[in-house]
Amino acid sequence: MSFVPDGKKLVRSPSGLRMIPENGAFSSPFSLDEPQWVPDKECPRCMQCDTKFDFLTRKHHCRRCGKCFCDKCCSKKVLLPRMCFVDPVRQCAECSLVSQKEMEFYDKQIKVLTNGATFTVTLGTSEKSESMVCRLSNNHRYLFLDGDSHFEVELSRVSSFQILTEGFTPGEKDIHTYTSLLESQYITEGGNTRASGMLLQYKAVGSQDLQQLKLNAREDNKTASAWLVAMHKAAKLLYESRDQ
Repeated sequence: MSFVPDGKKLVRSPSGLRMIPENGAFSSPFSLDEPQWVPDKECPRCMQCDTKFDFLTRKHHCRRCGKCFCDKCCSKKVLLPRMCFVDPVRQCAECSLVSQKEMEFYDKQIKVLTNGATFTVTLGTSEKSESMVCRLSNNHRYLFLDGDSHFEVELSRVSSFQILTEGFTPGEKDIHTYTSLLESQYITEGGNTRASGMLLQYKAVGSQDLQQLKLNAREDNKTASAWLVAMHKAAKLLYESRDQ
């Protein structure tokens, strides 16, 4: 184990080199833990094609699911940022497709979220609102809101998200249900359904009471709509990481 700047350390696991926070409490809320590998003695055959392992047919573990496969069924090496691997790692066909789809979020959507967008923000049931820039922190752990005032929301303390769209407003859902709902009513910048705002509930640090935050975008604010679409994808990853 060796230490590097910025509060991170380089560790070697059976799956490969990982760059992780020195303090586990500072992990990205999108991160996933490494899976437990299926023990070799419990895996005499490939878990995909049922080929029997022998001296010539070696077994390999998928770094994402931990299951055991032959080389043919687990030959792809794909980036897996959600587990903080430094280099591409071996994954089965199913897991490699999932990881490749997630790379769009890391390549594009994270930048949109950290750049931020301007919204009209309303706290709780207050009738007052304020124009604020909302952005994801560089460590992905907070939503920062800046205007005449400043406050932040820790993503790990958010209990529900709702993306508000023109012509379609979902009821209150937890992250899982909300994400499934949006998959069936997918929002895009160029589509017929435009993301117009976000409603979230969270617990402030030191409190167990739910607080509500509402963000509304101006009708002509394409940057804000794009930010909301990216936040929709982020919510899906948040649910998956909590459900692991």
